[in-house]
Amino acid sequence: MKEKNILWFEELGIKDVPLVGGKNASLGEMYNNLISKGVNLANGFAVTAAAYFYFLEKNNLTGKISEILKDIDVQDIKSLQKKGKTIRELIKSANTPKDLADEIVSSYKKLSELYNEKNTDVAVRSSATAEDLPGASFAGQQETFLNIKGEAYILEAVKKCFASLFTDRAIVYRHEMKFDHLKVGLSVGVQKMVRSDLGSSGVMFSCDTESGFGDVVLINASYGLGENVVLGRVEPDQYYVFETTLRHQDSSGQALFRPIIEKKVGSKLLKMIYTKNESEPIKNIKTTTKERENFVLSNDEILQLAKWSMLVEQHYQKSMDMEWAKDGKENKLYIVQARPETVQSKKNLNVLEDYELQTTNHKLQTLVEGMSVGKKIGSGKAHVIMSAKDIGKFKKGEVLVTGMTDPDWVPAMKLAAAIITDQGGRTAHAAIVSRELGIPCVVGSDNGTVKIKTGKQITVDCSKGEEGYVYEGIIPFKINRTDISNIKKPKTKILMNVGDPGQAFNLSFIPNDGVGLAREEFIIANTIKIHPNALINYKKLKPELKSKIDKLSLGYDNKTQFYIDKLAEGVARIGAAFYPKQVIVRFSDFKTNEYRELVGGELYEPKEENPMIGFRGASRYYNDNFKDAFILECKAIKKVREEFGIDNVQVMVPFCRTVEEGKKVLEIMEKSGLQKNEKGLKVFVMCEIPTNVVLAHEFLEIFDGFSIGSNDLTQLTLGLDRDNAGISSIGNENNKAVKKLIEEAVKACKEKGKYSGICGQGPSDFPDFAAFLVGLGIESISLNPDSVIKTMMVISEKENKLASRG
Repeated sequence: MKEKNILWFEELGIKDVPLVGGKNASLGEMYNNLISKGVNLANGFAVTAAAYFYFLEKNNLTGKISEILKDIDVQDIKSLQKKGKTIRELIKSANTPKDLADEIVSSYKKLSELYNEKNTDVAVRSSATAEDLPGASFAGQQETFLNIKGEAYILEAVKKCFASLFTDRAIVYRHEMKFDHLKVGLSVGVQKMVRSDLGSSGVMFSCDTESGFGDVVLINASYGLGENVVLGRVEPDQYYVFETTLRHQDSSGQALFRPIIEKKVGSKLLKMIYTKNESEPIKNIKTTTKERENFVLSNDEILQLAKWSMLVEQHYQKSMDMEWAKDGKENKLYIVQARPETVQSKKNLNVLEDYELQTTNHKLQTLVEGMSVGKKIGSGKAHVIMSAKDIGKFKKGEVLVTGMTDPDWVPAMKLAAAIITDQGGRTAHAAIVSRELGIPCVVGSDNGTVKIKTGKQITVDCSKGEEGYVYEGIIPFKINRTDISNIKKPKTKILMNVGDPGQAFNLSFIPNDGVGLAREEFIIANTIKIHPNALINYKKLKPELKSKIDKLSLGYDNKTQFYIDKLAEGVARIGAAFYPKQVIVRFSDFKTNEYRELVGGELYEPKEENPMIGFRGASRYYNDNFKDAFILECKAIKKVREEFGIDNVQVMVPFCRTVEEGKKVLEIMEKSGLQKNEKGLKVFVMCEIPTNVVLAHEFLEIFDGFSIGSNDLTQLTLGLDRDNAGISSIGNENNKAVKKLIEEAVKACKEKGKYSGICGQGPSDFPDFAAFLVGLGIESISLNPDSVIKTMMVISEKENKLASRG
C-alpha cells in the first residue's frame, strides 16, 4: 500500500516519527491527547517523509546527492559549505510533482476553511525523521518559514524545507551520529500561524536547563515572533515556576498557590513582526521603552504556561523543551512545539562534578561577564567571528566570540573550547548547543566582541553560579568528581549554608538534610542592590537617585513591592530547591558599613567605629529607623510560605542581645502576619553572643531553638575583631572557652526539647571540631557546600566510634 503524502495532526502520534519526524509526531501526539486537558494547539497537517522521498525520486536526485556526499570531510568547513550549497540548489531548482503539489494545495485550502479564511497564514516547519530521537538532538537544524500565505508560497516553502535537510550543520550532525544521509527523511509541518507578531512568544523547559533540577518550569519570553528568543538576538524575560506547590489544589480543583519564584525583566531590544513584502515576510523593529522595561507576561499567563508544561511533561513522562506563542489578535496562548529535553535528562546524578579555578598565582582580570551556561571552565585563544560565512577560519580549541549564533554556526561551535556571545539568554541557540556539546558558554556579555580581541588568551569561567566571567590569560583549573552513590548519611543531620539562590538547584543534588542557613544578605546585595529605606521613601528622593533606583527595579512602579517580591523570589528559590526539607532563612544581618554600600544607603546608615558590634541584627528590627524595612522582610517570608506554598521555609533572628529584644521582634513579626507556631512557622534564634548561652533557658522559652553562629560566638568570647587579620591567629572555634559555651547551649536545647544546630564556619574548616559537635549530640550541622562530603565522612566515623563504645 502506497504511503500517504499528507497526514493531519489528528492522524498522528509519537509512534509516527519515522513517517513525519519528531516535531510533527509530537504535535500530533499533543493534538490528540492534550487539547482535551485545556492545552491550546493550532491545527495543521504534515507533508510526510514519503512525499520527500517521492520528490527526490521524481527528480532523479538521489544518485546526484550520493555522489556529492561521497568521501565528504566534515572537518573541512569550506568543502562542507560548497557541497551543502550544491545539494540545496539542486533541490530548490527541481519541480514538485503535480500530484504531490495538488495534495499540498488541497490540504492548505482545507486548513483555511477550518479557520473560515480564504488563504490562512501558516508556519511551515521542517521535521526530520532523525530529529529528537533518544541519543540524538540538535533539533532546529532545518528551516522554518513563518507567515506564509497563498498556494504558490506554500509549495515554495515546502521545497525550501526539503532542501534544508542538507544544511551544513545537518550534514555534520548526521555524519557524527552515523546516520545514512539518504535514509533520513524530511517531513514538513504546515500549521495555522499564531499571530505572535502582535503578541509575544518564547521557549519553556520543564526543568532547570543548567542543573537539571526537575521541579521547576523555566519560561523565557519576548515580544513578537519567537525566532529572536530561539537564536539569542534578544535578552528575554526569565520566569521560574515551582511545580510541586502549583500542583496543590482545593476541593474545587483550583490551584491553592501561585509559586512564580523568579521574574527577571530582559532588555528585549527587538521584536520580530510580519511585513507585507512577500519576498521578505518578516523583519525586526526596535521595541518601545515601555515594552523593554516591563514584563512580557502577566502572572496568570506565566502560571497558565507552567500548568501546560506540567501536562506535557506528565504525558511524555520526561523533561520537555517547548516553544509557545501568544496570539495578539485573540489574546490567547498556544504551545507550538514540544520535544524531549536532551541534555540534563542524560546527566549522571550519582557523580558530582565541580570545576575550580586555581588562582593562587594568578590575579584575575575580568574582561567581560554575562549569564553562565553550564558549570564548566574552558580556555584558549579568542577568535572573534561576526558572520557564519567566516567560520571556515575557526580552529579547534579556540574560544568562539560572536554577537549571536544560529544553526549555521554549529560546525564551528563543535570545535570550540568555549563560547562567548554579546546577545541572548539561557535558552538562546548558543546556550542550547553549548549544553549539548558540554562546553562553557557566556551569553549576553553585551560587548564581548569589542572587549576581546582575536588572538588573546582567555579563560571562560561558568563555575560560579548564574554569572559567567571571562578572564584575561590562561588560568589553570581542576575538576573535582565525587561519586555519591555509595555515601552513607550519618544520623546527625547534615545541612548546608546557602547564600546564592542561583546556586541552589545545583547544590540540592549534594547529599543533605536541608539548609541550616540561607542568608538574605546575598539577595539584597546582588539582586535588589537598593537600601530598603530608599525604596520606602522613594517619592522624597532626589531625581538622580530615583533614576538609579528605576533602572534596578524595572517592571515595578511600587518600589516596596519590588523589595518584597525580589527578596521572596530569592528565598523561594532556595526553599524550592530543597523542598520539603527544612530551610532556615536568617533575617538580614548586614552591618551599617555594608548597608551603606547599597544604593541610597548613605542616607540612612550611621558611620560606626566598630560595626561588628553596632547597629545590627535584632536591634534594628524594632528600631524606628529600620522597623518598616524589617516589616518588608516579614511580608516577603509570608509570600514565600503562603502565596508560593513553600512552607518548609522557617526563619531565624540574628544577633539578639536580650530576651526583651527577642520579644519585640516576635511582636512585630506577628503584626506583619508571621506568628510563631501558626501554619507550622518556626522561629529560631542565632546563638552567637555569650548572653545567649548564659540566658539560654530564657531565650529558648520564646524561640524554637538555637542555631549556633560559631564565628561571632568565637570573637565575642575571646574579644577578637574577626575583621582584624592581625589578631586572627589568637584563637578559633577550637578554643576551650568557645567549646564550653557551645556545650552549654546544646545541653540547654536538649533540656528544653528544642532544636540545636550550628551554622558557623567551624565544622567546615575543622573536621575535629565537627567530631566534637557529634559527641555533644547536636541535632544538625550546617556546612559550606564544598565541605559537605568530606565532613559527612568524618561525622559518620565519629558516630560509629560512639556506637561501638556504648
